Amino acid sequence: MSPGRRVSADCVTASGDEPTRAVEFRVGFEPLRLSGWLRYLSARRTAPPAKRATIFERALRALPGSYKLWHAYLTELADAARAQPVTHRAHAELNAAFERALAAGMSRMPRVWHMYASTLLQQRLLTRARRALDRALRALPVTQHHRVWPLLLRLASLPGCPTPTALAVHRRHLQFDPDHVEDFVAFLVSAGRWRDAAAQLAAAINDDGFVSAQGTTKRQLLIDLCSLLVRQPEEAAGMPVDAILRGSIRKFPDEAGVLWTCLASHYARKGLNGKARDVFEEGVTTTTTVKDFRMVFDAYLHFEHAVAAAELGELGQGESTYVQDCWLADRDSADVTMARLERLLERRPELLNGVLLRQNPHDVQAWHERAKIFDKDPAKHAATYVEAVRTVDPAKATGKPPHTLWLALAKMCEGRGSVDCARDVFRRATQVNFTAADHLAAVYCEWANMELRQQGPERAMDVIRQATSEPSIEVKRLASTAGVGGEPVQMKLHRSLKLWLMYLDLTKTHGSLEATCAVFDRMHDLGLATPLLVLDHAALLEEHKRFEDAFRVYERGVACFKHPHDEAIWEAYLTKFIQRHGRSRPERARDLFENAVLQAPPERKKAVYLAYARFEEEFGLASRAMKVYEDAARAVPAGDRLGVYEVYAARAAELYGVLKARDVYYQAIRGGGLPEEDARAMCVRFADLETGLGEVARARALYVYAASFTDPVVYPEFWKRWNNFEARHGDESTFREMLRAKRTAAASAAAKGRCVIGTGGAVAETDGFRDAPKRLMRACADHQLDGAGIAHQCKRTRLV
Repeated sequence: MSPGRRVSADCVTASGDEPTRAVEFRVGFEPLRLSGWLRYLSARRTAPPAKRATIFERALRALPGSYKLWHAYLTELADAARAQPVTHRAHAELNAAFERALAAGMSRMPRVWHMYASTLLQQRLLTRARRALDRALRALPVTQHHRVWPLLLRLASLPGCPTPTALAVHRRHLQFDPDHVEDFVAFLVSAGRWRDAAAQLAAAINDDGFVSAQGTTKRQLLIDLCSLLVRQPEEAAGMPVDAILRGSIRKFPDEAGVLWTCLASHYARKGLNGKARDVFEEGVTTTTTVKDFRMVFDAYLHFEHAVAAAELGELGQGESTYVQDCWLADRDSADVTMARLERLLERRPELLNGVLLRQNPHDVQAWHERAKIFDKDPAKHAATYVEAVRTVDPAKATGKPPHTLWLALAKMCEGRGSVDCARDVFRRATQVNFTAADHLAAVYCEWANMELRQQGPERAMDVIRQATSEPSIEVKRLASTAGVGGEPVQMKLHRSLKLWLMYLDLTKTHGSLEATCAVFDRMHDLGLATPLLVLDHAALLEEHKRFEDAFRVYERGVACFKHPHDEAIWEAYLTKFIQRHGRSRPERARDLFENAVLQAPPERKKAVYLAYARFEEEFGLASRAMKVYEDAARAVPAGDRLGVYEVYAARAAELYGVLKARDVYYQAIRGGGLPEEDARAMCVRFADLETGLGEVARARALYVYAASFTDPVVYPEFWKRWNNFEARHGDESTFREMLRAKRTAAASAAAKGRCVIGTGGAVAETDGFRDAPKRLMRACADHQLDGAGIAHQCKRTRLV
């Protein structure tokens, strides 16, 4: 075996191939060579234990500082002693061998100390094991103490270990590793040392640098401390339990419910029933979450139930003992106890509402609900609203608008007959800087309504007049330089539409016409007028026969409003003016219609033009009406032109005869700008008119013209109508011409992929070859249309 070969520390091995005598000779020749002894031991591995012990002793005399030899020797001795009872001499020999090993220099080896201490613990030699471990801690460096402490803790946990010894071990280990407080506390609890356990938990909680080795949070440690103090109040008599728990409540507000309950339970177990009640009261009045409130209130209720049951003697002997031990009920009378319990149940809504207000003192809805709780107690009801208006900040208010608190307080005062007090409340409310002008306007409106209910319309008008008056320049300057919180709502109140509507209603009911008109004019000057207010103002003037003033109001209205808000004003204005001055002042009416047409959007122009034309027919000249119809046909959108031309043609035929109607139809078809769909419809109507007059050629020319932009596949009704026409009025040649036109139209549509012609204007021609048949057909149709003389007067038929 080579001298550099490594040998395991747990077992001695060698090649085993060399003869035993040769190995023994080499050992005797080189006694200081470790590899020789290891090969020798390996060669004699089947020898009796005594023989191997002799070899180990010889080797250790030659090499007393060899860790491998000592480890192998001690391991064999420990294995041999393990099978023997603790009284056998093998254990004594093993212990002596360990002591010799330590004396020979193995005291620096933690593994040897570990084996020695484990052996002593197996032999239940606790004192000797404690001393050996203490020696190990002194002999080994601190970096290797973690290999010794598990055995010391194991020693402390043995049943035969005295409590002072175990306590000293744990305290010493806590100095080595402060993070194992939970283990020390568990030991103290098991040993019944409640006070020491509580002190250790309190110290860990107060230590900001403490980190639990088991991952326990300080919150859980706090809960454990509270449970310990509550379960053992006698043992914790010397500790400041009240200060600990109250400090914990401030430090951990999320656990306030549990901590308040623990503190009250602590006093209850000590027999301080009144003190426990005080703690419960403080808990239910200071918690800030509903969860904590319910926990404390339920514990409080259970406490009162237990006290009442003890007073009434409803519990059995065992349960009474529990109540005495746990809650120690007062010696008050049963009636007082029951009254206290009923009062607690009655106060629950109030206490719960207090929790919500502590969460958010600016919750307006919560204050209203609190006031409802005291409906039967006028003093508390009023005090609640007074406290609410003092507490709530309008900028932070939630739930409802903050001004509702002032209104409710004023309504309460009015309901109790204190009108002066209600006025004072309203006056104070008007000085509050609400976040919206509507809130302050609602206060003034409610103030005015109260004055009306008190039969004081003049007071009500004075209140609204004061609210709607514009602040002076000096007041505005002072408000702008008062702070950086923005302009107060008092500066914007005079532009509140709600106030002006209230003012308007009051002046209509209790004021004169001039005062009402002044209010209307002021609203218009401030830009608060609406189309409905303009109509109301004009109607009021019309009721008092002031028509010109009403017309001026209409003029002002249409000048201020645009589409679609001015439609109702224009309609009323034109209707009223025509009813009164339609025949006497036609020029002024025409100016109105012209302005209405200019301001009307495209979709409204048709209705305005038709009304204009009806006015000219009724109060003006027929020629002017025709001119209006002609202007309308050019001005209205393409989608409305067909309707205009239909009315135009009908009125032209009625007023001037068929010849004028022919001109209208021709104008609509050739230059009216109609979409092809509408142009086709006009051609059909024109053809029907000509057919009725007996002008078959004219009608046929119209069909030919319309066929130039009519696809037979898309519009089969048109071709069926032309077919019927030829069947009644045509011959073989005209029928053949119709079929030729139909084929040409079909070929033109097929060349363009049978594109359906849209309803919005002509289709762009992108392919001259494909559109050639269509252009040729359209040119022929136009020529035939002109050749038929449709555009000229016919001397044979002059019907009027």
